[in-house]
Amino acid sequence: MISRRSLLGMSASLAVAAWLAAGMATVAVAEGLAAPTGEVVLTIDGTIGRMNAEGRADFDLDMLRAMPAVKFRTATPWTDGPVEFEGVAFADLLKSVEASGKSIKAAALNDYVAQVDAQTLISSGAILAHRMNGEDISIRDKGPLWIMFPFDQNADLKSETIYSQSVWQLRKMTLAD
Repeated sequence: MISRRSLLGMSASLAVAAWLAAGMATVAVAEGLAAPTGEVVLTIDGTIGRMNAEGRADFDLDMLRAMPAVKFRTATPWTDGPVEFEGVAFADLLKSVEASGKSIKAAALNDYVAQVDAQTLISSGAILAHRMNGEDISIRDKGPLWIMFPFDQNADLKSETIYSQSVWQLRKMTLAD
């Protein structure tokens, strides 16, 4: 038979355990990504360790703008002459979600899908561009997000394979091993 004192002791132990669990949950949330406050423009899911929604990381433009910016000027097959692109380095973007996948399925607003190697994005210096010539990229101009490679810095990037991975109007990335 359990005494009243034992019950009180167990209740206190359970209360302490619940308090510790709540504290750990708060730490886990604090270490996660902030939730977007504006319109979600990018969703990343798959093999990622940091999320801000059920099984995924959602980003609004302000979240992407808050990350360290990278700029470069390059000519592309889709623009007239060299254009300045600004955005987030893929090394920083993938690190922000603790990505462990090696392959990325990049999907556009028009349902175009390309398979992209994560290491190629990082080693080539590709960015997730959200500005072109100092202006936000509109949907009409292939935005709001565009996977952009610094084509003029490396002739090897001027290939049909890389061109096909330069997904404009990017809306979702799914990482896999």
